[in-house]
Amino acid sequence: MELLFHDRDLAVVVKAIGADSEHDVPQWIREQLGGEVFTVHRLDRNVGGVMVYARTKQAAAALSKAITDGVMVKEYLAVVHGTPPEEGELCDLLFKDSHKNKVFVVKRMRRGVKEAKLAFRRLGGNDNASLVAVRLFTGRSHQIRVQFASRGFPLLGDHKYGARDGMEHPMLFSHRLTFPYGGETRTFEARPEWDTNLQIL
Repeated sequence: MELLFHDRDLAVVVKAIGADSEHDVPQWIREQLGGEVFTVHRLDRNVGGVMVYARTKQAAAALSKAITDGVMVKEYLAVVHGTPPEEGELCDLLFKDSHKNKVFVVKRMRRGVKEAKLAFRRLGGNDNASLVAVRLFTGRSHQIRVQFASRGFPLLGDHKYGARDGMEHPMLFSHRLTFPYGGETRTFEARPEWDTNLQIL
């Protein structure tokens, strides 16, 4: 893992694929910096990328408020099978089956169903696969993965949601985080290893 920034209130890291964002990453930060660490958002274990953690309760409250108010902007890079439109928004109702740890698009609101919204832009690709930039407006479990898969564009390596390929994990990366901090807007970003060597594209 990589530490992008830290001070008395925050630690911004690049989470490694395979690390648990609620246990492994906070423990790593404590080993590097000491003190308390508070998780304010999450990434799937098999997804890597930029995350911010609070190091004080006050910072945790401020970051949580930024997420609730929609002023923390989360942007991702993903590689999907096929060729989605050049840009667009995806809006769905999602239901998570906790026993199967799988999310489904459903047609009507009921208990346990949550609204999900994202915007995307296709950056390049060919008939087989496309690189897309994604901005989340809601932070639902498996959201990017299931919303694209439900339209016939599963992420490469995402075997849970229909991909049939030899990739070991979903090609999804938390690329950029932007949020208010210290009276200004701060942005932290990183690139996935596969971004600079996309053999498929």
